Amino acid sequence: MYVAMVRPRWSDMDLFGHVNHARMVTLLEEARVPLVFSEAKRYGLDEFAKGMVVVKLSVHYRAPVVADSQELRVEISLRDLKFASLTLDYNVYSGPSTENGVAVVADTLIAPYDVSTGRPRRFTGAEREFLRERLADD
Repeated sequence: MYVAMVRPRWSDMDLFGHVNHARMVTLLEEARVPLVFSEAKRYGLDEFAKGMVVVKLSVHYRAPVVADSQELRVEISLRDLKFASLTLDYNVYSGPSTENGVAVVADTLIAPYDVSTGRPRRFTGAEREFLRERLADD
């Protein structure tokens, strides 16, 4: 599994003092982007950064998340890897550790996309290997 730390901003909160749904989606993206851009590039996989699209997103709240200057721990794991899509699962904790339990459970269906042709593409063997190695559930 891949672990990212993200910090919600005060402006991410809604009228009720909780992180707004749209902002939570952005925080999930912020957790995922270093994996797709930085980690994959270090592995020699530049194509990820050139085109990945979110096909479907689901977010379920178990507890409110508050922007209180603490980072949130986001655990990302690979649920399903197909030739032209992958499903990522997220567990978001209300702080930097797991002690308070999971506050948000989410998943995204993502497809690789070739921006030069404007069409979806298949994962390469190296990309599939990278995803399995980095996101295997421990």
